[in-house]
Amino acid sequence: MPIPTIKVDTLDHAYNGAPPRLLAEATETRNRLYSNRTLPLSMTRRRGLQPPPGMTVESFLAAVDELRRELNGPADLIQINNDAVELVDGWYLDKPATTHDAFHVADPENLASSAVIFPRSTADVQAIVRWANRHTTTGAGKKKRGIPLYPISMGRNLGYGGAAPRVPGGVVLDLGRNMHQIVNLDGANASCVVQPGVTYFALYEAVQKLNESQPEQPLWIDTPDLGGGSVLGNAVDRGVGYTPYGDHFANHCGMEVVLPDGSLLRTGMGALPGPDGADSPAWQSFQHSFGPAVHGLFSQSSLGIVVQMGFHLMPAPPAHQSYCLTFPREDDFAAIVEVIRPLAQRGVLGNIPQLRHVVQELNVTGQPRETFRADKARADPTKPLTAEEVHAAASRLALGDCAWVFYGTQYGATQQALDDQIADITSAFASAIPGTRLVRPEDVPTDHYLHARALVCAGVPVLRELDWLNWVPNGAHLFFSPIAPTRGADARALHDLIKQLHVEHGFDLFPTLCVAGREMHYISNIVYDRADADAKQRAVRLMRAMIAACAARGFGEYRTHLLFADQVARTYSWGGQALLRFHETIKDAVDPQGVLAPGRSGIWPDAYRGEGWELGVDDVDLNVIQPKQSAKL
Repeated sequence: MPIPTIKVDTLDHAYNGAPPRLLAEATETRNRLYSNRTLPLSMTRRRGLQPPPGMTVESFLAAVDELRRELNGPADLIQINNDAVELVDGWYLDKPATTHDAFHVADPENLASSAVIFPRSTADVQAIVRWANRHTTTGAGKKKRGIPLYPISMGRNLGYGGAAPRVPGGVVLDLGRNMHQIVNLDGANASCVVQPGVTYFALYEAVQKLNESQPEQPLWIDTPDLGGGSVLGNAVDRGVGYTPYGDHFANHCGMEVVLPDGSLLRTGMGALPGPDGADSPAWQSFQHSFGPAVHGLFSQSSLGIVVQMGFHLMPAPPAHQSYCLTFPREDDFAAIVEVIRPLAQRGVLGNIPQLRHVVQELNVTGQPRETFRADKARADPTKPLTAEEVHAAASRLALGDCAWVFYGTQYGATQQALDDQIADITSAFASAIPGTRLVRPEDVPTDHYLHARALVCAGVPVLRELDWLNWVPNGAHLFFSPIAPTRGADARALHDLIKQLHVEHGFDLFPTLCVAGREMHYISNIVYDRADADAKQRAVRLMRAMIAACAARGFGEYRTHLLFADQVARTYSWGGQALLRFHETIKDAVDPQGVLAPGRSGIWPDAYRGEGWELGVDDVDLNVIQPKQSAKL
């Protein structure tokens, strides 16, 4: 397919663009992705405008006209997604796709929105929420429900559903396009306040300018693997980064939230007015206030729309050093985890390290899977690589043939202190795992992944993680993200279970583990071809199987794609679903008409509950997503 001549925007031109320092890399990355695409760049809608449940097209359009008059903005403040609006997957740094899930694992129209609204301010958000509550329909249970709103920050939550509404025909509230200001950047307090459209790229560039003015106290941000996502959005979804400030939600401080009735709430010290109508001077200094802490209710939540959020920034350490360790055998896995645990608990490890299987050394090259086939003429291009093919290909790369790669970073006062720390860490691994090998950035070519990790672990957002999407044509992915204790036996049990299910469903296994002192995030990345209906259904079956099998062993997902949230929520079933029942009780109390993101995190408001919206372990054919008799959950 010819590569479209789409200019890659930079932050000089668009809030959601790449920093100028990454323009060449972004252009090259985009070109590689498009050259590996066989699907058309856009898809014409077959079903036309899908209004929210219970509304006719006419009644919905009349309600939208009312909102247009109330907001009194430009014509493009509201986009109606009728058959003239094509479904465009785009790529990571295009204008975010707000019509559907760009990494669609089902028919793209199954999770299509009826409209997208681009509020300009908190007052707009409040007006939209009140509008959604005014326009009610009656569900099957004779209970009133409002127009369902699905807030997004950037729509780049790829692998978890992107910008799609859980209820087809829901209205997407794109907070990022017009609300992308860094409201406050306080060098002395090492904190900031951001709106939803502020990306890690944008915050990093702003902090660099601040550092120029206060070189005696430079600051870092913490970034996830990719820098184009929303700082606020990642935190409320409880995403992670890799410096000592890597727990993004733990390092937030203060939120402003629009509640489901359109009223406004501030968490923490922001609930205390400052002098003369100003904000409390302690709002970004102390996370709590007085009485029960409520800020957690707005993470992975449908209880409010976070319109601005404070974060603590990390004082830059005098020195830092990234490195990796390689381990030769597949069976070293449990022993590696056993070594990590005490090092992490004692604070010896400087950051949240990654442990990756060597197959990831292949996919981050950006080359298609078929590049690494031993016998390309005879191989089935739809099948995973064999273990022998993986190791043979790895032997030709910079780290050589190994099984596991540990990526770490140390922080300290001097380079000598860092060298001593890394020597001690290497010794701890080597004494337990023969064949352990230390590799520093200067030991590998400049295009090796270790250099990208070194930047991320120094708070510099990058684009490198996009490269593995070239593994198959029309590359897309689903994340499976369970939590397990940092114990070798548990790690081995979880890994073996996931590995076996990948074999059964015909997928390459790409495991990345973020390992802390007591728990580890095991992130399995299912990469599939969006043009291959069979691969998409196998991916769904694999997800369903992993959720059920891992939960049966006590390993639950901490975050999931919106189509699997019902199943995941119901695996947390201790006490007769006590947690879900409590979530539902709160939801019904604060959002009685189910306006905000019904189905988010598997929580359905009373106005939808019992109608069959839930998707369970038996729901593997997602060609139609609509109310039905509930499957086994």
